[in-house]
Amino acid sequence: MMTSMRLLRSNVDYASLNRQLEALSLSEFLQWSLVTFGEKLVQVTSFGPTGIVILDHLMKINPQVAVTTIDTGFLFPETYALWEEIERRYKINITVIHPQLTPQEQERQLGPALWQLEPDVCCHERKVKPMAVAVEGRHAWITGVRRDQSNSRAQTPLVTWDGRYNLFKLSPLANWSRDDVWRYIRAHNLPYNALHDQGYASIGCLHCTRLPMNAVDERSGRWQGRMKTECGLHMPARPFTACPE
Repeated sequence: MMTSMRLLRSNVDYASLNRQLEALSLSEFLQWSLVTFGEKLVQVTSFGPTGIVILDHLMKINPQVAVTTIDTGFLFPETYALWEEIERRYKINITVIHPQLTPQEQERQLGPALWQLEPDVCCHERKVKPMAVAVEGRHAWITGVRRDQSNSRAQTPLVTWDGRYNLFKLSPLANWSRDDVWRYIRAHNLPYNALHDQGYASIGCLHCTRLPMNAVDERSGRWQGRMKTECGLHMPARPFTACPE
């Protein structure tokens, strides 16, 4: 199995590599990731259940691994409380990336309630653009995407090239189920967002997160009433106009 950055991207057979990685446990996959990318590896997490499971494994393997989050400025109080609890539990300081615009500046420049009028623009400002800062100088980032989260994520590979940010994207729990994740959380008494106990499944910004409409589709609580299902971090890069007509 390849472990050199010089071999990856242009020379790698992604189909073959993913077939090899599918046989690994989560710990083995993360160990491979750390050997392959070293200090150029970062976990970017929004503190969802999958991200917490990954973080718990990483802390057991290498507590010095870089962990970053994006504070959109619109997170739930429960999310901030979980964030603090995670830092206390693992004795880490998570790197925080903020959008270029404060909520007040965004309202002045792009209008009030942008998340309602132009949710794609709001996500672009508060998630997609900050993500470029979060992964700057890195060779790979770890995400919590799972195949069973939605139809749009059903074909998620363990390793792929992220053309938007020009680095490798790792989804180590792509083949885990929601039940797998929660069994691990409960077995190891891991912290999780208190909103899950109220029925919330996928938790993002407070303006765009509701209780799921479909128990099977855990992302059905995001951007309800719209065709939108992703904030943009897990979509192919495309030309973007700040204020589309």
